[in-house]
Amino acid sequence: MEKNFKTTNISPSTLKKSGIICSIIVVLIILIANSTYEVKEQEQAVLLTLGKASTVSDSGLHFKIPFIQSVKKVDTTIQGISIGYDINTGETIEEESLMITSDYNFVNVDFFIEYKVSDPIKAVYASRNPVDILKNISQSCIRTVIGSYNVDSVLTTGKYEIQSKIKEMIDTRLEKDDIGISLINITIQDAEPPTEEVMEAFKAVETAKQGKETALNNANKYRNEKIPAAEAEVDKILQKAEADKQERINEATGQVARFNKMYEEYKKFPEVTKERMFYETMEEVLPNLKIIINSGNTTVQELLPIDSFTTNNTTTTTQEGEN
Repeated sequence: MEKNFKTTNISPSTLKKSGIICSIIVVLIILIANSTYEVKEQEQAVLLTLGKASTVSDSGLHFKIPFIQSVKKVDTTIQGISIGYDINTGETIEEESLMITSDYNFVNVDFFIEYKVSDPIKAVYASRNPVDILKNISQSCIRTVIGSYNVDSVLTTGKYEIQSKIKEMIDTRLEKDDIGISLINITIQDAEPPTEEVMEAFKAVETAKQGKETALNNANKYRNEKIPAAEAEVDKILQKAEADKQERINEATGQVARFNKMYEEYKKFPEVTKERMFYETMEEVLPNLKIIINSGNTTVQELLPIDSFTTNNTTTTTQEGEN
């Protein structure tokens, strides 16, 4: 049994036309694929047209001219980099964290930097890697500021001030370099002495400082308790001195008045006054001596003691000794 096969001959022109059609379809697919791009939320695109860049900030689907326009997308969300430790593993990177303070102490300080793209065009074309530039600037500013503070400030009380100064310095450098990135915040994550021995020594210093503060507080308390009492005693002494002064002034004034009065009497009756002064003086000098004054007919008065001067003095001395 014989079978007859019919052979179909395709002409070369037909094959050529089919190849051209397939090529056109492929080109169209490529053109369509390269004529659209999508911008997501919190993302911007840099559209480059014949060497001129422009920013596309609206999210959604956009069109571009294939092979003439090119697009680079930039993430505009807040991002972060770490200095002094690995952000993924948390391990310390000592060549980044180890720093020296103004009082020549070593400390390990870790930082976390938050930044965002502020100018997409400059972030893409102003430098090859703006994030590396930001990290290098930050490390330089960090070491400069840490080097101007002592170890106590870095580890304890001066952290907020240090962060503020570092941020201000980085902002100034970024504004000058203009790489399209802005600093949002920089934070000290951790600060500690580099070795266990130094940590123990630092703890001992902190303990001593606390003891110093306690001693100062106790001293101030004691001072505050004693000062009012001392001031009251001073007032008391001053008041007594003022009273004594006034008493002496009054006594001196009285003595002057008596002297003036006596002098007036003396001018009137000199002899009588001298005699009275003599008797008053003898009465003061020998208050317990019993005497008889004999005027007689002579001009010289005689003092005749009834008691012996020795006996009287002895008795007086004995009494004073007993007292």
